[in-house]
Amino acid sequence: MADAKVIPFDDDRSRAGAQRPPRRRSAVRRKNDPAAVREVTAMPGQQDGGPQVERAEPEPSPQGAPGTEAGPGARPEPRGGGGGLERRVAGGLAFLRRRLTGDYEVDDFGYDEELTDQVLMSLVRPLYEKYFRVEVKGIENIPAEGGALIVSNHSGTLPLDGLMMQVAVHDNHPAGRHLRLLAADLVFMLPVVNELARKAGHTLACAEDAERLLERGELVGVMPEGFKGIGKPFSDRYKLQRFGRGGFVSTALRAGTPIVPCSIVGAEEIYPMIGNAKTLARVLGFPYFPITPTFPWLGPLGALPLPTKWTIQFGEPIPTDGYPPEAAEDPMLMFNLTDQVREQIQHTLYKLLVQRRSVFF
Repeated sequence: MADAKVIPFDDDRSRAGAQRPPRRRSAVRRKNDPAAVREVTAMPGQQDGGPQVERAEPEPSPQGAPGTEAGPGARPEPRGGGGGLERRVAGGLAFLRRRLTGDYEVDDFGYDEELTDQVLMSLVRPLYEKYFRVEVKGIENIPAEGGALIVSNHSGTLPLDGLMMQVAVHDNHPAGRHLRLLAADLVFMLPVVNELARKAGHTLACAEDAERLLERGELVGVMPEGFKGIGKPFSDRYKLQRFGRGGFVSTALRAGTPIVPCSIVGAEEIYPMIGNAKTLARVLGFPYFPITPTFPWLGPLGALPLPTKWTIQFGEPIPTDGYPPEAAEDPMLMFNLTDQVREQIQHTLYKLLVQRRSVFF
């Protein structure tokens, strides 16, 4: 396998070699709301045959009700709600019917909102809630609508922090917003992972795609440290690596969208990287091959992440809409804003580490 080619986020060149799945759009069928069921009951104290009144039973919610179909992107019923087994079975059968008949929507990036909400999020959520027990702070700093660029630190040997951040935004934001992550091209070179990443809304880490998503009013997530962040040794944990040349700042300035700094604590310890087999990494075409206290010594069991306690904090947004259009080409301004975002993330990391009681609790 050839060495992975990383497309720098600073590069404004279009992605000549990236292939997207064919665009598929189909109308989603929606059935009419079920009519209210009326039950005739006798007034208290009346004899049979006396005056009677009609009492309208409350109309069931069309979303997820038996015999109805929830549209693409409909959020699942909150866990612990009053939905019964029949409703869940009916919703599952309706979902399978739409998948088999192709009656669902996919955007031109390959994003499948319905599949993400009902399947992919459900697969990752137990890891988020039960294993890492993620605590989220500052979710109110993410705007309720419109585009925003969320910039986060990157760590953990494997990029699980991006997935946890995606679930954190979707499950905790009052508007249930979706986070579209920018990923290195290695993600889209791996079989299966490539298709799942597209379905979940992720795209290549290049300025062209990021700007298009921001102009559509999407939340876009970027981790400027890249492989330098997730592949750094355990001794350098929570020390931010270089943020590049400020390409994410230039993109935010062009789109006029705010930058939301994000700090993640807990991911550094899931795979303590004590060594790097560089020769093996070159043979496999990976940017690094980690050696941890459990991997590869324990085989597949050693690939399990440690159950650390995570905290994800979103900082106050940094506005960019007050700058003139030519500001996106000002290298000094980009350097200053990049340094401001980096320092805010680093300061929050230190603050969260001081407040943390234990790595695992």
